[in-house]
Amino acid sequence: MGLTKSEIFTEKQNRLASMMKALAHPARIAIIQHVIKTNSCICGDLVEELGLAQPTISQHLKELKNAGLIQGTIEGTSVCYCIEPKTWKQFKTAFDSFFVSYDKTGNCC
Repeated sequence: MGLTKSEIFTEKQNRLASMMKALAHPARIAIIQHVIKTNSCICGDLVEELGLAQPTISQHLKELKNAGLIQGTIEGTSVCYCIEPKTWKQFKTAFDSFFVSYDKTGNCC
């Protein structure tokens, strides 16, 4: 049986790709930026803020939650979301490490 694509890469490469995939949609970036900007849990204001349909926003929230970037608490009939600090720090460390690995000291092209 052949290897799956992810098996030929290191665990660190696969994790970084998974992190990037979680953020690889402009709606998800906008959601994260809104959560950071409000500096509090957000509930139902994303539809008005982003101009997307509720089911679309729900799907993006689900992806962000599955990646661990946000966490939700139930308040009445709605779920309020905020940044999950532990995972956020892991993402920041991984991205910092990735981008710091390039140090342009010479003339390549």
